[in-house]
Amino acid sequence: MKDVYRNKFDFLVVGAGLFGATFAHEAMRHGRSCIVIDKRSHIAGNAYTENVKGINVHKYGAHIFHTSNEAVWNYVNQFAEFNNFVNSPLARVGEELYNLPFNMNTFNRLWGVISPAEAMIEIERQREDFGNDREPANLEEQALSLVGRDIYEKLIKGYTEKQWGRPCKDLPASIIKRIPLRFTYDNNYFNDRYQGIPIGGYTQMVESMLEGSEILLNTCYFNFISQNPDIATTTIYTGPIDEFFGYYYGPLEYRSLDFETEVHLMENFQGNAVVNFTSSNIPFTRIIEHKHFEFGRQSHTVITREYPASWANGREPYYPINDGLNNARYQQYKMLSDKRKDIYFGGRLGQYAYLDMDKVIESALKLATTLCQ
Repeated sequence: MKDVYRNKFDFLVVGAGLFGATFAHEAMRHGRSCIVIDKRSHIAGNAYTENVKGINVHKYGAHIFHTSNEAVWNYVNQFAEFNNFVNSPLARVGEELYNLPFNMNTFNRLWGVISPAEAMIEIERQREDFGNDREPANLEEQALSLVGRDIYEKLIKGYTEKQWGRPCKDLPASIIKRIPLRFTYDNNYFNDRYQGIPIGGYTQMVESMLEGSEILLNTCYFNFISQNPDIATTTIYTGPIDEFFGYYYGPLEYRSLDFETEVHLMENFQGNAVVNFTSSNIPFTRIIEHKHFEFGRQSHTVITREYPASWANGREPYYPINDGLNNARYQQYKMLSDKRKDIYFGGRLGQYAYLDMDKVIESALKLATTLCQ
């Protein structure tokens, strides 16, 4: 790595994930120069896939690309060929399996109902048991008011409490403003028109997006900018916005994850790409079997267990805790950022929002259009 850069770039892009890669590609396409830095040892951010014994492993959790935005779908297909993977996760409760999202297969397994009308009657009966004449005070009451006790107790409560690290009664109702119920036998988790996984993994896709940009890995922004204060006219920053401003208003809160990955000498471990474990006595939230994302036929398989974890500085922040306190604090940081004309914040950490991949790309394209045309 060069200690000091003599050449000035149009853009310094901090973070080689989907937001940074999209912006860098568009800037280069418009004849602008970019240098991209990332504190990690690899590109592609949390979408990074690593080849393990011929299987593309999603190192930071399952990433299934889905969108209803045809322009975004056409955009990503410039960089990779996508397969026709359809996300159809299962929920395991003890020795029982239920389809997600909650659909007619779920309702049949729970109550033995066959028709949508029967399912609607049962859900409405359980909702009335809670009482719809009062405002839900917490997540538990919100869930009971939306779907009743059976679905809440078996498929929501344990998983949610593990995910957020606190009882549902202590979580705000706003976390689940609605719970999708589908009165069909369709197990496709997403409603979006387009869906799939890039053949060969996300890392190859991002490599194509970043072609032509200078890239520095294992590079801390603060160290780099102290040595190269005039490296670029404009900075695109996808790291934590509170960290950038020195935690002036206090740190924003997140939940984190731990991953436990294993290679098994068998063709098929669980028969599905994603199985959620909703029981509170199981410490992990789900098992991912990576080969199923790309319909692998290897004689072995790779699985990953996901364990929710508390977050502190030094740990990877995954899920913003978008409660009233943190959202208000983020708005304070956003007001600081709006005063700057030399830096723009984007992505999950820069915007303090859990964003689907298509929304990240859409946002980056919009910013690139504003700054490059």
